Amino acid sequence: MNTTTVLPDTGPVLNISSYLFAPLSDLKRLRDSLRRTCRRLDLRGTILLSTEGINLFVAGPDENVQKLLDKLRQVPGLEKLEAKESFTSYQPFRRMLVKIKKEIIAFGIDGIEPAQRTAPKLPPAQLKQWLDDGKPLMLYDVRNDYEVKVGTFAGAVPAGIDTFRDFPKAVSGLPDDAKQTPVVMFCTGGIRCEKAGPFMQQAGFQEVYQLEGGILKYFELVGGDHYQGDCFVFDQRVAVDPQLQESAIAQCFACQAPLTPEEQKSPLYVPGQSCPHCFKSTQQAMAAVVARRQEKLKKVTTPLPGSIPYTNTRRLYVSSEQKGKTLFEVLAKKVPAASQGFWERMMAQRLMVEIVEHQDERLVEYRAVDSNAPLTPGQHFELRYPGTTEPDVSTDLQILYEDTALVVVNKPAPLPMHPCGRFNKNSLISFLEQVYHPQKLRIAHRLDANTTGVAVLSRTSAVARQVQPQFEQGRVEKRYLARVYGHPTEDSFICEEPIGTSRVTGGGRRVEEGGQSARTDFVVRARLEDGTALLEVSPKTGRTNQIRLHIWHLGFPIVGDPMYQQGGVMQEKQTLGIDEPPMCLHAWEVTFRHPQTNEMVTFQAPAPAWAE
Repeated sequence: MNTTTVLPDTGPVLNISSYLFAPLSDLKRLRDSLRRTCRRLDLRGTILLSTEGINLFVAGPDENVQKLLDKLRQVPGLEKLEAKESFTSYQPFRRMLVKIKKEIIAFGIDGIEPAQRTAPKLPPAQLKQWLDDGKPLMLYDVRNDYEVKVGTFAGAVPAGIDTFRDFPKAVSGLPDDAKQTPVVMFCTGGIRCEKAGPFMQQAGFQEVYQLEGGILKYFELVGGDHYQGDCFVFDQRVAVDPQLQESAIAQCFACQAPLTPEEQKSPLYVPGQSCPHCFKSTQQAMAAVVARRQEKLKKVTTPLPGSIPYTNTRRLYVSSEQKGKTLFEVLAKKVPAASQGFWERMMAQRLMVEIVEHQDERLVEYRAVDSNAPLTPGQHFELRYPGTTEPDVSTDLQILYEDTALVVVNKPAPLPMHPCGRFNKNSLISFLEQVYHPQKLRIAHRLDANTTGVAVLSRTSAVARQVQPQFEQGRVEKRYLARVYGHPTEDSFICEEPIGTSRVTGGGRRVEEGGQSARTDFVVRARLEDGTALLEVSPKTGRTNQIRLHIWHLGFPIVGDPMYQQGGVMQEKQTLGIDEPPMCLHAWEVTFRHPQTNEMVTFQAPAPAWAE
């Protein structure tokens, strides 16, 4: 991130950094009070509160910052709070955060209590004198590697860590003779040394000091003697020089690496996108991201979320078409497999309730259901199914591609794309929402639970408004592979039979006069010795069950289809079991216009074994 263009100049802005280890209590009250104070004083930055003390970086008008410090020093335990000061011509923070944390500096080691004991503090002038005199000692930089890169003391030994939690492991790697050598630790402002010092003492280091006030205090009192480079700081300045002025160091938005002026001149540095440290080709970058997604996907599906009993809550909204009907009538049509006695037991156990929202009072009331009362549009019922477990599904979900607009996957089977029927947590969108949280993906088109292959999802509502209409309006080229019973006589043929909109057996559809227009093109790729044929299929419209229904209507049902079977038989079964032979229908390829580049893009899912 280029620090010279982040925020406009606003005049002298006082920047303070401060910490104090002290026992604090009633943290929620203190947090809320500080939030109000900072908002009133127009301050920005971060204040971390913990039972072990306070850590803060705040900037704003000089007078207002001093008022905050005065308020903090009135808190029991913080009377001796001191602050390091510097000035900028702009506000280096974007917002004001006041948070409660377990630790004000994350370390993760029990028994380290800086409020009770720390390593002796070495004044900056004393350290300079020792370095001037060439006193034998080990300067130990306890900061992260990316901070050390910006600057450090000449001859200092870096801890070699990415995060302060790695510090204990780094100490264990130091040579044994270092335990008899005077060690002077240092960090940016001193807070990390407050914990690092006692830890090193416990580890057997006999003479350990911490640089009082850290590098920033050294700059303030001594200057830059014996120090090489600048000091990384955790605000929009990125780094300051020994005069405590903002330096020319920038920071990569993508990987957070500090960048020298020379690195900023590299053609690989694209502000907001990449730098010489993290630049990779688009394919390499995507491969790395996808690998991380796949690893997270494996975690969220092991075990299957729906295999753990839970209370499944479903909602039922009354439409205008259901006006005047009874609840039993609506439920009988919606869930024909359930008896009236089942629904009566649900109502008696208060597992089915009517939800009434009182907007004026902002209250929600759960009323007992009157099953005989005529329904009115807008009524809202909640159905709860305790102890729900879902059938197993395939988790062999492969992410084929992603960018800032799209996610493209190779869907396995059986796997419903969205919660429906017996499936809720065990669905494609439920899996992906955990992987991409907090982003909410939107399905651009649908595949049956038993169909494998390419599925496209949009990452924002704006993208969805550009992608979904392409599918709905037939502007997407789709190619499927299907294995069917029988050998069609023609090498290529078309079916244009209209498809009804009413559900029939098991929720399927039928070819019927007056139905929706539909067209599917077929090409025979192979006629196989077992009496089946491999077809390439191009649906030109997108009706429910279109491919399965059209080829079944022509007398060549898809191998493994649980509904549209041989001999013109139609079964109620919809989703196959995890151990059953697959339905041989695969969404092989899709081509559409990319919502960002406006160029045509094609995505293809590898053909399954039955299509080879």
